[in-house]
Amino acid sequence: MNILRHDGVLVVGAGLAGLSAALAAAPTPVLVLTGAALGSGASSAWAQGGLAAALAEDDAPALHAADTIAAGAGLVDAAMAAVLTEEGPAAVRALAALGAPFDRNADGSFHQSLEAAHSRARVARVKGDQAGAAIMGAVIAGVLAAPHIEVRAGYRLRALLKDVEGRVVGVVAEADGALVQIRSHAVILATGGIGGLYALTTTPAELIGEGLGLAAQAGAVIADPEFVQFHPTALDVGADPAPLVTEALRGEGAFLVDRAGRRFMADYHPDAELAPRDVVARAIHAERAAGRGAFLDCREAAGAHFAEEFPTVFAACMAAGVDPRAQPIPVTPACHYHMGGIATGADGATSLPGLFAVGEVASTGVHGANRLASNSLLEAAVFGARAGCAAAQAVGSSAALQSVVVPPLLPREALQSLRRAMSRDAGVLRDARGLDNLLAEIDALEAVHGRAASLTAARLVAACAIARVESRGGHFRLDAPRPGAPRRTFVTLNEVEARSALKFAAE
Repeated sequence: MNILRHDGVLVVGAGLAGLSAALAAAPTPVLVLTGAALGSGASSAWAQGGLAAALAEDDAPALHAADTIAAGAGLVDAAMAAVLTEEGPAAVRALAALGAPFDRNADGSFHQSLEAAHSRARVARVKGDQAGAAIMGAVIAGVLAAPHIEVRAGYRLRALLKDVEGRVVGVVAEADGALVQIRSHAVILATGGIGGLYALTTTPAELIGEGLGLAAQAGAVIADPEFVQFHPTALDVGADPAPLVTEALRGEGAFLVDRAGRRFMADYHPDAELAPRDVVARAIHAERAAGRGAFLDCREAAGAHFAEEFPTVFAACMAAGVDPRAQPIPVTPACHYHMGGIATGADGATSLPGLFAVGEVASTGVHGANRLASNSLLEAAVFGARAGCAAAQAVGSSAALQSVVVPPLLPREALQSLRRAMSRDAGVLRDARGLDNLLAEIDALEAVHGRAASLTAARLVAACAIARVESRGGHFRLDAPRPGAPRRTFVTLNEVEARSALKFAAE
């Protein structure tokens, strides 16, 4: 196996979190590894809503933090939410300075939209639903112009390297079918979420939790993996991934109806369409299960201006044969965001020395059991920058390497089987029987194909979902519909694998 030595920080992943970290590490040399070309394969570029931040005169970070904590259903780390919301406005202004073309009011202030569970209109956006792509375009331009950053595309993370003292000192990556060891002073994982583990997802299909799984296999502490957010309104036209229908439409007055045209959200929550995402997702799931269907009626909210105000959604609808100016849009819940991940502190440090994590692969504690709308890009920018600064201070190790085992990759057909099982048994609604069945399927796949990182990620979700015998936020148990005492989950893979599902659930 070839060996590459990098005298600086290694960033794996090139979404907003990873690139924010790379920029912030200056002047320390940074090597960024990405599977696809910059701007491709990352959820950041697909984000539609924007960044939530207290930028208006009638808003304040404390109000934003309070909304974040309320949406998180008792599990948000208040100190981390304070960091996010206090540093949020500066992060948005920094992105604007890089060239992100946020929508502006006539006086030059940021135009901000209202989204679900926010008490203020505080989402800075770009052309209605183009925030992610536009922000990433500006950040990529900054990265390509930065003399301290080198980007290498076509690399897939296959394992973490540790020295005999337990420090992460690099990675094993695959490029052009060959494995290479890359040594570095610090590793920042920015590998994204687990959406590709679900049959219905709004995220890039290649995001199958491999960064999470490999960190767990290396011994990292994992936080809250059972909490998966299902976006209520994915376009229901059989596409994989499912195109997202932004929540900003509901903020502008679009409403949900059944096949007969009856509005139903008031039956489920007093805030109707602007209820927290988990509530809206379960309501849509229930209407569809009852055979009544679910549709987003945007004819009055956007109408003739749809193509100009929400061009991404409009194009997806028209490509599927749905004209949202003339008919309601068929929608379904789909896996959208993973609140859980590698446990980190405020500077991205994990439980493993030398390893940092940022973005969706990390769990900072700011999302709790249910992420507040448009807090994800903000978290990527704020905590990405903090991790980049911290990792730049790392000193290289001269200790010998531990032996490394490169886990196998899960074949396509096996992955498709896993995706169907995850959507069926660890989706919007869960119960012990289904989760037990899911773990049995994961066991069977692992027996045939080995300890693939994607299977490890799925195991963490399923085992911790069994252990949480209550309903809270994005985790709803049909067999335990009431909330229990609020507690976060912190586990290692060894702890999950050493205990049976029944013993794990009893603790």
